[in-house]
Amino acid sequence: MEKIDYRKELKVLYRAKADRPVVVDVPPLNFLMLDGRGDPNTAFKEAVAALFSLSYALKFRIRKDHDLDYGVLPLEGTWYADDMEAFRSGDRGSWRWTLMIMQPEPVTGELAVEAAADLGAKKKLPALGQVRFESFCEGLAAQILHIGAYAAEGSTIARLHEFIAEQGYALRSRHREIYLSDLRRTAPGRLKTIIRQPVAIRTRV
Repeated sequence: MEKIDYRKELKVLYRAKADRPVVVDVPPLNFLMLDGRGDPNTAFKEAVAALFSLSYALKFRIRKDHDLDYGVLPLEGTWYADDMEAFRSGDRGSWRWTLMIMQPEPVTGELAVEAAADLGAKKKLPALGQVRFESFCEGLAAQILHIGAYAAEGSTIARLHEFIAEQGYALRSRHREIYLSDLRRTAPGRLKTIIRQPVAIRTRV
């Protein structure tokens, strides 16, 4: 059976250093996605359960049908709010987010629908019906590794934004977080998260 380590194959996207940001060019990739709203401490549970359960169901199907095995990719998320002041004020109830898990090429939208139907018949997953399969192209971006609690990301994000400005880029679109650590087994101070910010070439006047 062939085994592929997609974290290694895509190491430019799923590995980063804490001491210096880098610029990456993210190609089109396929994801399982789910949109949500509210405090991640209370609103994430059902969304995360649905995404990982379906990702593992697809992994097992691919292993059986294509004789190919791979590790499920990490959880990722983009963040925004109707009023961005909600992030500074700590109004977590107003936070909006899209959680996602990258899917390798053998996984298709049709296969995802079939696997979701089978999974839903066997397991109660309230958020499963909200999961969609979608291709997404992030393009040019800058990223850095944050080590520590999620609530302490502010200084790391500031460093990333400074780097982007120094390199002559402008911020573009929503910033992304890639959660490399298992929150259930990792102390808050040791959590590893890639912070990625899409960028655009700054227009000269």
